Amino acid sequence: MTKQTPRTLLLDHVDMREVTADSNDARDERRRIVQLDPDHPGFRDAEYRARRNRIARLASEYKPGMPIPDAPYTPEEHRLWQIVWSALEPAHERYACAEYLEAIRKVDLPRERIPQLREVSAKVQAISGFRLEPVAGLVEPRAFLESLADGVFSCTQYIRHHSTPLYTPEPDVVHEVVGHAVSLADERLSELNRLFGAAVKRTRSAEGFEQLSRVYWFTVEFGVVREQGEVKAYGTGLLSSAGELEEMQKAELRPLDLETAARQAYDPTSYQPVLFCADSFDEMYRMLKNYLIHWK
Repeated sequence: MTKQTPRTLLLDHVDMREVTADSNDARDERRRIVQLDPDHPGFRDAEYRARRNRIARLASEYKPGMPIPDAPYTPEEHRLWQIVWSALEPAHERYACAEYLEAIRKVDLPRERIPQLREVSAKVQAISGFRLEPVAGLVEPRAFLESLADGVFSCTQYIRHHSTPLYTPEPDVVHEVVGHAVSLADERLSELNRLFGAAVKRTRSAEGFEQLSRVYWFTVEFGVVREQGEVKAYGTGLLSSAGELEEMQKAELRPLDLETAARQAYDPTSYQPVLFCADSFDEMYRMLKNYLIHWK
């Protein structure tokens, strides 16, 4: 997403893709490139921008069924991945739900280097049937969500700028892989993603899409559950950011009510002050599955 005004960087925070009802022209927007704003950490780094452009071109040339092209990561970027992991791993141990911890064990991401998308996609597809497809930048919201119905997750490959290892103004490979791809290796979370995609396909009005997108935000991106008396995260926006995981302890926890979540506003540029918490992962799964199946 693009930002129009400078602002203070948040410690280890990733600004999520804004899932809002701003357009219904989805089909031809899947590979739209995000232009870097002047306040982007990498805006003045010509080498970084050139590498981003190379990665974007690889994604733009990709067609479903082709082998996923490898991204040209540098040694510096692999070290950046290591820094992020050094913050995430202990945070996962403290705050991630059991289902996520089991999924990340199955996917077994390397800690010393950025995994290539083809590697991760092969592992996830073998587990849940979901496959990852490279995109050049942020995808139009409806197209992004509808593709989930077909078991496709549209995934960026670039990584944040090295000058801000614990911050990125748009979803990068850390968020996509550590957050979404790992979650898609869980059978029930992958099923819920498919159901979200199917529900979006049935949605015709902008108002309905806005409501459904808010439910997606407060569940798939920022959902929490109680586990043995403690609050644990299953949302990808939380699980891909050690800062978000720490800050969720300060959030106002509301009982999971999907009708209320559908009306709850949110700000993607800051830590989330309100989270919806289910009494268990099983309860969240049952409630959200029923909601999505009966969505009209």
